[in-house]
Amino acid sequence: MTYTESDDLHSTSALAEQVGRLLTATDQTLALAESCTGGLIGSLITDVPGSSAYFLGSAVCYAYSAKENILGVRHETLLAHGAVSAECAAEMAQGARRLFGVDVAVSVTGIAGPGGGLPNKPTGTTFIHLSAADTEIGEHHVWGADRLGNKRLSAEAVLGLVIRYLGKRVDK
Repeated sequence: MTYTESDDLHSTSALAEQVGRLLTATDQTLALAESCTGGLIGSLITDVPGSSAYFLGSAVCYAYSAKENILGVRHETLLAHGAVSAECAAEMAQGARRLFGVDVAVSVTGIAGPGGGLPNKPTGTTFIHLSAADTEIGEHHVWGADRLGNKRLSAEAVLGLVIRYLGKRVDK
C-alpha cells in the first residue's frame, strides 16, 4: 500500500484534536518519545491551537545512544531485545514521563521501511507504549504500507492509544 501526503490527514488531525480535548478534560499533560515517526506525532499535536496547555514536548531519539542518554533506556535492554521491541518502547515511555514530568507519556519505535526488516521483525513492525502513574500499556503492530504510510499508521495508533486511555478517565 502506498500512502500519499493527503491520505487521511483530516482523520489524523481529528485524532490529535480529540487527544487535546481529553487531556484538557482530565487536566493531564502529555509527552512523547518518538523514534520511527521522527517527530510526526509531536507535529500533529502541536498543529492543534492551544496544545501548549497540555503538551510539554517530544524527544525524537533515533539512535541507540540517544535512547540511552536522553530517555534512559538501558544498554542491556537494547542489546538483549533491540531498539524495536516492547521492552525498549516501555523504557522510552517511562523515560519521557520522567524527563518531561508529565502525567502521560507515549513512545513509538519501529521499522518504517522500506528496508531494515528481519525475519522476526518485518518491515512495518512497530511497538508503542503508554506510561502513566496508574498503568503501563503496550501494543505491537505490523503495518503493510510504505515508509510514509507506516509512519502515519504508527502516529494514528499512538493517538488512538492515548484516546482510549484518557476516555476511560473521562467516563469515570
